[in-house]
Amino acid sequence: MTAVTITQITPPELELLIQNSLQKILNSHQPQASQPEAEVLTVPEAAKFLHLSVQTVYTLISKGQMPFVMKRSKRCYFSKFDLLEYLKQGRKEALADAESSAVQYLIKKKKG
Repeated sequence: MTAVTITQITPPELELLIQNSLQKILNSHQPQASQPEAEVLTVPEAAKFLHLSVQTVYTLISKGQMPFVMKRSKRCYFSKFDLLEYLKQGRKEALADAESSAVQYLIKKKKG
């Protein structure tokens, strides 16, 4: 037999109790955010992630232009976080190149 206890709760206490209960339920049902730095990709997965061909990824690796986490028995593995940083770095370099080209153009125009 289950014992039932009846207590008086004020409206603010009831509201707080409901909020806490709902928060616990919501937290327990939310999918855990995957940590990009912990996610490891193979070459084909990295190629798909970067929208490149597998051969292009191997070429970038051989030129030392693409970061990889480890190489194990002729296989390379990448950190998704590192690949995102690689993409961001390429964007910064592209902006720097465009800025440099604009400066060079202006210098040549002033001379001519």
